[in-house]
Amino acid sequence: MRYLFVHQNFPGQFLHFVRHLQAQDHEIVFISEANNGHIPGVRRAIYRVPRLPSMETHPHLREFEYGLLRAEAVATAARTLKGLGYEPDIIIGHHGWGELLNLGDVFPNCPILGYFEFFYHADRNDVGFDPEFPPSPELAAAVRVKNAINLQALCLANGYGQSPTQFQLGTYPGWAQEKISLLREGVNLELCSPEPQARRRNLVIKDVRITPKMPLVTYVARDLEPYRGFHVVMRALPRILSERKDAHVILVGGDKVSYGTLPPGGGSWREIMLRELGDKLDLDRVHFVGKIEYDDFRALLRRSDAHLYLTYPFVASWSLREAMATGCPIIGSDTAPVREFITNDVTGRLVPFLEPEKIAETTLAILDDRKTARRLGQEARRYAEAELCLNDYLKRYDDLVARIVNTHRS
Repeated sequence: MRYLFVHQNFPGQFLHFVRHLQAQDHEIVFISEANNGHIPGVRRAIYRVPRLPSMETHPHLREFEYGLLRAEAVATAARTLKGLGYEPDIIIGHHGWGELLNLGDVFPNCPILGYFEFFYHADRNDVGFDPEFPPSPELAAAVRVKNAINLQALCLANGYGQSPTQFQLGTYPGWAQEKISLLREGVNLELCSPEPQARRRNLVIKDVRITPKMPLVTYVARDLEPYRGFHVVMRALPRILSERKDAHVILVGGDKVSYGTLPPGGGSWREIMLRELGDKLDLDRVHFVGKIEYDDFRALLRRSDAHLYLTYPFVASWSLREAMATGCPIIGSDTAPVREFITNDVTGRLVPFLEPEKIAETTLAILDDRKTARRLGQEARRYAEAELCLNDYLKRYDDLVARIVNTHRS
């Protein structure tokens, strides 16, 4: 079959599936904005957005305008492909940036399988969840407009959808859920596997050296920000460090924001929290390592004695799946996206997102009770083997594509 993939940041959520298809000798073309990365056998087509949204456009509409500009640029790239004789059997992409909106005009007889990640609501889920950051009166209108691309995508002719978790699927209106298939994503269980000997060796992440005798608490996010509970984790650290004088903490993530906003006064959330906590933190044992290579990330999870994963009611991170596959003892926030993966005291421990004292207490209990920590890690791995197997995910993906293509052809 001929597959056309679209994602502004190659290869996005489609890395595993593209590699799987390439190994089966399917013909694959990938349209993206970023010209980085390479997968053997995958042809690339790069698009360029000609301009940024106009500053004269209403602020709430600028994201939508940017999506329309991307849609036009992707359609131009697709017409070039079509002019060269390329006609895909299916188009697969992410609806978040509007890139797929005009492809039905270029390939009117081709089904489009779009990734539906999240439907925004002004009165639930992430909005208003954290009382420390109450929504402004103007936010409701802005949030409603954020669904403009979502709504356009749901009305596409020849359009089909996929969503990776029940929680994310459930954010969409009932009428929309009928158009979207639940396709739970998988993890490479071989790459992300437990290694009991890891705790008996030195770990070096950038310039940070962790010896076998040091209890290690870990936290990972793309960026250190409130949506992933960074501020709450930081407030839990003084008690953890005070009661365990031998413990070290490694925090992975950048200083920008992937979700939400930067601090109102500028700077980063890391700087904000360091100023707030001041000398309550022993910075000789708190290590900010920024973003790290994937091999270092896996080594960190294998060595972790207690892994903290917090999130607003929002999109679940890939790192949660990878931590479970690695057999980490996980302390997760008692929020809907995490509860879909973590069963309390079975595959991890659930804690109230907004209670740093409870997070600290639970983390200390895990550090002190190594038998329980091992049990939780082993059960997390068993869950990953049963529910997050990459090969099972790829098989389900194949089945979904076959069903769509056959339905469309009939």
